[in-house]
Amino acid sequence: MSKELKLAEENPVELISEHVKGIYESLVKDAFVQQGLDFLEHDNDYTTSEQISITEIPAPTFDESVRGLDYKRRLIGYGLQNVTTDKQGNVFGIRKGSGNGPTLVVCAHLDTVFPEGTDVKAKQRDGRIYAPGIADDGRGLAAVLTLLRAFEKSGIHTVGDILFGATVGEEGLGDLNGVKALFENNNGIDGFISIEPGSPERITYLGTGSRRYHITYTGPGGHSFGDFGKPSAIHALGRAIAGISDIETPAEPKTTFTVGTINGGTSVNTISASAEMLLDLRSVSPDALAELEDKALGIVREAAEAENRRWDTDSIRVDSKLVGDRPAGSQPEDSIIVQAAMAASSSLGFDPILNGPVSTDSNVPISLGIPAVTLGGGGAFGGCHTLEEYYEPAGAYQGVQNIFLTILGLVGVEGVSQPLLPRR
Repeated sequence: MSKELKLAEENPVELISEHVKGIYESLVKDAFVQQGLDFLEHDNDYTTSEQISITEIPAPTFDESVRGLDYKRRLIGYGLQNVTTDKQGNVFGIRKGSGNGPTLVVCAHLDTVFPEGTDVKAKQRDGRIYAPGIADDGRGLAAVLTLLRAFEKSGIHTVGDILFGATVGEEGLGDLNGVKALFENNNGIDGFISIEPGSPERITYLGTGSRRYHITYTGPGGHSFGDFGKPSAIHALGRAIAGISDIETPAEPKTTFTVGTINGGTSVNTISASAEMLLDLRSVSPDALAELEDKALGIVREAAEAENRRWDTDSIRVDSKLVGDRPAGSQPEDSIIVQAAMAASSSLGFDPILNGPVSTDSNVPISLGIPAVTLGGGGAFGGCHTLEEYYEPAGAYQGVQNIFLTILGLVGVEGVSQPLLPRR
């Protein structure tokens, strides 16, 4: 590793070019930009109230339509043009620039991990707001709205176009289906910002890919004593789990596996006729993920064969169904969208931090070679994906100020700066 690279990893601002620094020096001096930043600070309480209202509309993955309709109404009410809901359920509208710049998407996700019937009523105590989904991604959805209001209130005219909105299917077995559809149906997107809960310092620019399988073993079944000698679906499943647990994966690129759930059998004295598991495979490297997938599926097949050999039969069958496919992706840490996010954070007095790879909506554009980052909407939070999820609104405006500046650097401001984000 070179001395220069070590320095950049220890101090990411060293990656920001003089050109990008100059752009942000001009932006923060502009009166309209300052007006936008001031608005975001003063709008913090109203943003929190919207966050609560949105969170209290249930939106399990695959059932986001009611929240989507409410969100569409809000986008239209804040002056966004051509707001539409696509077949997948994504809600987007456009804020036009001068017509000579790139197109940037700024969005959050509508869905939550919580099933229908979950109590999502917000409760406030000790400076915190407790509600399932209040942070992930209630904060992101509210952040998009306050950003839109900041553009309207400040009167900033951008060079590039901005698509504001929200996606569906980001969580769990939603499999990023919303953002996948967005890019399948729109060829003119040049950059992408996803908003999740988090602080202004942290920048996610790498996407952890995953392949998820629902694996089912079936056999004849029988009585544990009277039919002893018949193969067991649960025993085959156990062989598979034991084999998968012994797979060795590289530390770099980080590559992981887990059997998340198992199910099967009828009673303690039954040879199981069916057993199933959900298998999660992940890596930031598409090649490493493909290699892990080949190994794991090979073990799954061999487990069925081994159980059949044990009892001299061929009656155990295995079915492996792909139920999740999140693409992996990476981009240089000095790519222009990462530099813009770091420069924005630094302009506000923060020390930017480059996050390790995770799985967000940004996975899809990154995998397609389209510049993308996931940024924090601000405010402290905790307990995500639990019934005790909480959010602290104090100082949360700093997160949206950071995103505001990142957007402006990328799309450019008429009379102030040209876009950093190139058109594809």
